[in-house]
Amino acid sequence: MSGDVFYDLFERHAHGEGLKAHSTHYCPGCGHGLAHKYLAECIEELGIQNRTVAISPVGCAVFLYYFLDVGNSQAAHGRAPVVGLGHKLANPNSIVIAYQGDGDLASIGLAEILQAAQLGIPFTVIFINNAVYGMTGGQMAPTTLMGQVTTTSPLGRNLLMGEPLKMAEIIAQLDGSVYVERVALYDNKQRFRAKKAIKKAIQAQMENRGVGFVEILSECPVQWHLTPQEAEQWVKEKMTSVFPLGVKKDVPREPWFHLNEPDFDPQKLQKLIGGTSERAIRYCKQFPAHIAERDIALKLAGAGGDGAQTAAMLITHAAIDEGFDSTHIPSYGPESRGGTSYADVHVAEEEVLSPAAPHPHVLIAFNAPSLARFGPDVLQDGIILYDSSVIAKPTPAGAGIRMYGIPFTQIAVDLGKVVVKNIVALGALQAATEIFPKETFLISIRHALSEKSAMIPMNEEALNRGMQAFNERFKENLQ
Repeated sequence: MSGDVFYDLFERHAHGEGLKAHSTHYCPGCGHGLAHKYLAECIEELGIQNRTVAISPVGCAVFLYYFLDVGNSQAAHGRAPVVGLGHKLANPNSIVIAYQGDGDLASIGLAEILQAAQLGIPFTVIFINNAVYGMTGGQMAPTTLMGQVTTTSPLGRNLLMGEPLKMAEIIAQLDGSVYVERVALYDNKQRFRAKKAIKKAIQAQMENRGVGFVEILSECPVQWHLTPQEAEQWVKEKMTSVFPLGVKKDVPREPWFHLNEPDFDPQKLQKLIGGTSERAIRYCKQFPAHIAERDIALKLAGAGGDGAQTAAMLITHAAIDEGFDSTHIPSYGPESRGGTSYADVHVAEEEVLSPAAPHPHVLIAFNAPSLARFGPDVLQDGIILYDSSVIAKPTPAGAGIRMYGIPFTQIAVDLGKVVVKNIVALGALQAATEIFPKETFLISIRHALSEKSAMIPMNEEALNRGMQAFNERFKENLQ
């Protein structure tokens, strides 16, 4: 990128047609336009256009990326600081600028900005304070003044609604901030100070010293029901008495942030996650479309310690080894102690489009609560495998559902380790569905236990016993 930081043509604004291709979307008298202008000028003057990543917020400034020719990311409401930190850590040489309004930063994003400012990893925050929710209809904001009328405080903000938050003062108290200033835009003198503050906050980041935070008192004529001139006067007379202008913090902290760029070398990553560059041996001749045509959904559920999550992960790894796409979504929750925790697994021929499995083709239930909860959700012609050691009277399944009781726990106890009941269940799954060949499961188990090789023989035997138990009880019914 080169030249002006503002795009010559705003192609995203009204499809780049007519006057709107050369103007911002802001209302007449809105302070966002000036803030954008000063930010762009500072980026250009500092020569950091190619390094800058601007984080667009939710609110009036959501379309920041329409106008600035820099790297751009849009964050969920309030999450600009953490998205910005992600960029900074992934590319330490980047200059990250989070641009946020008062509802975005001081309300839903309050935790994020406080933690990021306390952490102190260098980045820059431009905080637009117009004391109201501008985009969504003029509701009361965390910075709304006492007595100020908004759509949600029609009689004026009172003590029961709390006092307005003074964000600049709050951020200045945090250890990671090095430069904090509050500025305004109501006359040329204040506008000059605003640009100077933005530039200094960015320089604090360029020098790797810490967080630079600039709060800009900004006019919102539309939601204040004032003319632009009246809005400027309102900021000068009303807002500055509550939010005093000036530098709140400016400390000469030594540069400290020296982080190497992340290394994405595949071989190093493989070693880090315990992977291998060797191609997995594939035993499947084709996708198991006899279960479902392109995408098979499985749910494994049980109490904490039943091994449902581990079994789900083994199925996922087995599917990936066979060249299929596969996802595993665990759900623990407070019920994992005696109730039911579960995992959703998908195995797709090409791509898993949704990882959740609310209506699985196959359910493996390790206890009665899991069977009662998820059994009714199994698709017609689906399969339920349940632990008959602990489920004496299974909940009846719907029409077309095949239910198979296998004593997972008892078989595991007979083998000498109750914890391998989940592997017994995988053996029963293989025999009941033939989702993968036996060898596929064995490879997955051996890889998972590569650092506990003494456990491999018992787990292999548990898989065999699960297959054998199903075949002895139900194989004839399938023929």
